[in-house]
Amino acid sequence: MAESMRDLLRGLRVFAGPLASFDPDSAPKDPLELFRDWFAEAVQAGVDEPHAMTVATADAEGAPSARILILKDLSPQGWWFATTTTSTKGRELARNPNVALLFFWGPQGRQVRVRGRAELADAESRAADFRDRPLEGRVAGLHGRQSEPLSESSQIHRMAQESRARLEADPDLVPDDWGLYVVRPHEVEFWQGDPDRRHTRLRYEREEAGWRRGLLWP
Repeated sequence: MAESMRDLLRGLRVFAGPLASFDPDSAPKDPLELFRDWFAEAVQAGVDEPHAMTVATADAEGAPSARILILKDLSPQGWWFATTTTSTKGRELARNPNVALLFFWGPQGRQVRVRGRAELADAESRAADFRDRPLEGRVAGLHGRQSEPLSESSQIHRMAQESRARLEADPDLVPDDWGLYVVRPHEVEFWQGDPDRRHTRLRYEREEAGWRRGLLWP
């Protein structure tokens, strides 16, 4: 008899380890500083694609959607990512700028959860970000049409050829709908897993005077 999905899932290991350690009492006052430290440790530990993050948005009715994007930058303002303003997430952000980010570094048993509001950068910053992308990234960003219905896959190749030719003719070309967003956080949680399920959760909440820290039950 074929193994049931439930049995298959229950047979998988969780927190194979060795996991990272975390002392919340020694955490800095600023969550962005702690994120930089954890990110550097993930890179040093060889975690694959540590800059990949889940970006969750919601439409005007509150229906959520989520996808994986690449972190573009981290500044005192917050976490940065890029997409076209005409994409599903771009349209959702225009109507509802509330957004959640999730970083998951499995080998270390770590998660970082960010909640905040996404703001569209100015036109000069958006253009600079697009021009800094590798060629194939600019090709994909130039023809846009993300999430639109596709009748056949060959359309992608034809459009890519046209977009590449346009960029070769004008290397400074930037599409009008290119978007660069910064997520200004109002809540950041650092989650450190424990094999005995005594996970450590440290939450930062923004207040007028700065950040308030507190532990959460796992």
